[in-house]
Amino acid sequence: MKVKILAFIIFIMLTAMLGDIRAYRIYDKKGGKSDFKELLNKATDADVVLFGELHNNPINHWLQLELSKALYNKVGNRLIMGAEMFESDNSLIIDEYLKGDVKDRNFEAEARLWPNYKTDYKPLLVFARDSSIRFVATNIPRRYASLVSRDGFEGLDKLSPEAKELIAPLPVSYDPELSGYKEMLTMMEGSGHANDNLPKAQAIKDATMAHFILKNLKSGDIFIHFHGTYHSDDFQGIMWYLLQQKPDLKILTISSTEQDETDELEEEYKGKADYIIVTPSSLTKTH
Repeated sequence: MKVKILAFIIFIMLTAMLGDIRAYRIYDKKGGKSDFKELLNKATDADVVLFGELHNNPINHWLQLELSKALYNKVGNRLIMGAEMFESDNSLIIDEYLKGDVKDRNFEAEARLWPNYKTDYKPLLVFARDSSIRFVATNIPRRYASLVSRDGFEGLDKLSPEAKELIAPLPVSYDPELSGYKEMLTMMEGSGHANDNLPKAQAIKDATMAHFILKNLKSGDIFIHFHGTYHSDDFQGIMWYLLQQKPDLKILTISSTEQDETDELEEEYKGKADYIIVTPSSLTKTH
């Protein structure tokens, strides 16, 4: 009788579990099902973790924070954090904020922050501050990316030596045949905004983010970096620039996408990254 009752309880539990609505699933690059534990183990073995996000996806942001916390529990202050959302000329005020010298209200008033900073990126910065973790502003100042969009890489040559400290060293390597840059041009065709400098403006962002990752990465550290999926999908973007400088660097890439059904990874997303986080298309957005 006890065996039957136990079997019934197990059946009810399994039924309930199968009936749950999943907020996310994690797949490997071939489309096999994975989980957070495997992702964490792989991240712990990497030098650099490139976490590509959907900017308005709350599950992505929650997992970024949880992965950072889990890595910190494993490696302590060997963890470094950084993000596309903070530009290199804001490094000083970020350092001051992390040290506690600048209060939240002053930081938020003076730093150029994304509209969803408080909901999506502030928790990461606060965690870094409270855990005494370095947090690096890696992105190029947007005015210089706009300069490249208008004048190409040559536009950067006229910058002052002080300004050039805020970007990747010149001249910048560039491969226009990388699919990410080619697809950008294709997508913009017909809009009236397509020109050869547009992907170069994205490339200077990738190159600058890679530059500041390497500049702050020491042997034995793990650098987790947050950015839009575009900047590391297909093992390109930031990863391409990192490997130009350090071919033996161990890099783990994470991509993010949304699907109507999350039980299987759709074919078009296979191979996008080492791990792909899938959330429901109906998920509430942060902005």
